[in-house]
Amino acid sequence: MSFSLVPTLLFDRYGQITPDFLKKRGITLLLSDLDFTLAAKKTRHPDDAVKRWIADLRGSGVTLMIVSNNRSGRRVTDFCAELGVPYQGHAGKPGTRGLRQAMERAGTAPAHTAMLGDKLLTDVLAANRAGVLALMVEPAGGAVTFWQKVLHALQAPFKAACRRREDGTRHPA
Repeated sequence: MSFSLVPTLLFDRYGQITPDFLKKRGITLLLSDLDFTLAAKKTRHPDDAVKRWIADLRGSGVTLMIVSNNRSGRRVTDFCAELGVPYQGHAGKPGTRGLRQAMERAGTAPAHTAMLGDKLLTDVLAANRAGVLALMVEPAGGAVTFWQKVLHALQAPFKAACRRREDGTRHPA
């Protein structure tokens, strides 16, 4: 169990994480945060782009499951129902309980699992602690409130460490 805040890989947006990219790394289960990762916070319905992305994942044999700390269970439940994807709520990230429950539900080991999110202190730390590939994206819809801007600014040194480890490049689609 690693207590690292450094993501394994950085992306600008979720759509850059292709089924081929995941398959080459042996990933068959992609756990994903919702807010600021797949959609801006409070977005009630998935857009066509996220629907197409998930269809592509499914078509290649990659399972997606939303793993969220969100307190508004109804919105997340409705969002996931429209996508036809399972939802692990009250995940308790950066704890590993929610990720482990999701992997158990999917019957997938950590070695074949990745966690996608926009925050180091929840998504990346939970992924590293659970021993799964930690993928990070820039926040969908951007950081809006003062507090969100502060949190995202505090992530900069850890993102820089990831870029240095990866030769300073972001991973293309």
